[in-house]
Amino acid sequence: KYPLWYSNNIALENVTVNEMGRSGIWYTNKTYVKNSLLIAPKLFRRSKNITLENVDFQNASETMWNCTGIKMNNISAKGDYFGMNCNDIEINNFHLDGNYCFDGGSNIKIKDSYLNSKDSFWNCHDVIVENTTIIGEYIGWNSKNLTFINCEIESLQGFCYCENLKLINCKLINTTLAFEYSTVEATINSKIDSIKNPISGSIECLGYDELIMDDADIEKTNIIIRGK
Repeated sequence: KYPLWYSNNIALENVTVNEMGRSGIWYTNKTYVKNSLLIAPKLFRRSKNITLENVDFQNASETMWNCTGIKMNNISAKGDYFGMNCNDIEINNFHLDGNYCFDGGSNIKIKDSYLNSKDSFWNCHDVIVENTTIIGEYIGWNSKNLTFINCEIESLQGFCYCENLKLINCKLINTTLAFEYSTVEATINSKIDSIKNPISGSIECLGYDELIMDDADIEKTNIIIRGK
């Protein structure tokens, strides 16, 4: 256990970290991992300047917590609570199967990825997600400055309690009770199943099945229905 604690300038390539290497890379600075298989959970805690390329996390439970300066390219991961309380993150081609990802994170940029994750991006600020599919309930609650561009999103009660939420050219599939108590600017290239109590802003979409405004000022939110 704990093979790489308090280490600097680490380079791992074509390496397998097995189950017994759990909690194995903590308190490090400048870690580079390439073409490797990481089976152990709870890797990377309170570490700085992490670069990962072509890495498969087979058990990513509670992985990448309280880290800063993360670059990830071509990564797959399975496990809950990935990336909690991390900041300064750049990710490209990330496939995640695991709930509660990036809780409490900040300054996050994600492109060309797939996130199957309930409760993703809670308590976050300054997040940009592009060309990504997200499937999961309760996306983005209690967050500030979330931007989704060209994304396809499926969510129950997504994007609630958000401040300065932006969705640009996105599709909301099977998305119900969206935007409750949020300030939102959205251009949606699909129908929305239901919209509930947004605080203010503009929502442009191809239609909706249900609009619930029982606890909001309807005059503060401009809802625009356009043709396909």
